Amino acid sequence: MRGLQGKTAIVTGAGSGIGRAIATRLATEGITVGVFDINATGAGETVAAIEAAGGKALSVGCDITDYAAVTEAVAAFEAQSGKGCDILVNNAGWDTPMPFLKTDEAFWKKVTAINWMGPLHMTHAVATGMAQRKSGRIVNIASDAGRVGSTGEVVYSGCKGATIAFAKALARELARANVTINTVCPGPTETPAMEAFVGTGEQGQKIRDSMVRGVPLGRIGAPDDYAGLVAFLASDDAAFMTGQTISVSGGLTMHG
Repeated sequence: MRGLQGKTAIVTGAGSGIGRAIATRLATEGITVGVFDINATGAGETVAAIEAAGGKALSVGCDITDYAAVTEAVAAFEAQSGKGCDILVNNAGWDTPMPFLKTDEAFWKKVTAINWMGPLHMTHAVATGMAQRKSGRIVNIASDAGRVGSTGEVVYSGCKGATIAFAKALARELARANVTINTVCPGPTETPAMEAFVGTGEQGQKIRDSMVRGVPLGRIGAPDDYAGLVAFLASDDAAFMTGQTISVSGGLTMHG
């Protein structure tokens, strides 16, 4: 991709799953990647894999629900990398399946703190510098649950829908500062979060099989299915794209 060599990027939730795939892909493009994750072990494993492949990465422990901790983590990464952050990928997320009427306030607060307030915290901390430098790329990893809804993920769907709208509005505000903001919406994806969501054993396999039947391309996603699009949106090849929402779901959802 054009214009990525020598840049810096922060990827949240990069200790596993989609975040790890994105961080690894960005590193192959010559980007120094800040692997932000609350799980220090997972973040360290991602960094080790990137470095083993000849890339550059820094592990940064970060609780995205804490704005003060976020600003400290961003400052630490920028100090270690030697420059302001060029690319932000808001990927970290969390949910557990549950009918809405069986949820409670504590559950709502946890889901919104991670999936809604987390991206706001990260974006405010990073985009301020981007706007001052008149350059930046922000890519939000939302979900098709935020576009069409998902049974058992009502609060999560609401957070992802809010993230999509937030990206569009902020893209308008920051366009003249040459900061682009786009959103990628994965469909069902085989990750540790998916395993926790559907479970294991015969029942878990039945749920997976049901998901596959709904996807025209005949499978659910893999983490690597999204990394290339994120790299594109972060690159000069996508310099004239902002405020866009793109589904990557094997045809499960088709917007246009």
